[in-house]
Amino acid sequence: MNDIHSVAIYCASSTKIKPIYYEVASQLGRGLAERSVTLINGAGNMGLMQASSDAALAVGGRVVGVIPEFMIKQNWHHTGLSELVVTPDMESRKLRINEMSDAAIVLPGGCGTLDELFEIVTLKQLGLYLKPIIILNVDGYYDLLLQHLERSMQENFMRHEHRDIWRVARTAQEAIDLVFTTPLIDESIRRFAKI
Repeated sequence: MNDIHSVAIYCASSTKIKPIYYEVASQLGRGLAERSVTLINGAGNMGLMQASSDAALAVGGRVVGVIPEFMIKQNWHHTGLSELVVTPDMESRKLRINEMSDAAIVLPGGCGTLDELFEIVTLKQLGLYLKPIIILNVDGYYDLLLQHLERSMQENFMRHEHRDIWRVARTAQEAIDLVFTTPLIDESIRRFAKI
């Protein structure tokens, strides 16, 4: 069982998405809070970020939002979080979230979420991020991406050993369980970085 105190949630801020995504984000926020796990996210006041935050806060959970200063000026931040960490830019935001969390769960999202997913996968591939990474594949959202990653391995752009970098869940509860049970990887994974 992994010693998990905080989990980074990467997800969409879009408001024009199917209700199922909101439902799962809320289940995830509530489920983490009920296990006394601090939720860490991008501090957004819309979309799945807000849904997961509000669900965690509603059951007495702790939510830490990390947001760049320019987004504060746009009033894009959630004002009811347990703690708000302001960074100078997007890169330092991602770095801070990674440092503060014991694992990452990636919900559906657009380019920003995909950027965050691929950055932590790459960091883990290089032995620089050794924490569990869970892709929460709600309603098959990530099916094509997962197929593409398989093709990357078949075409030798990645090693088959890299498949152990992430785990895939279909429900919020499964994602939470995987955070605690995914075997930890050590820096020796670097030996697979070169093909």
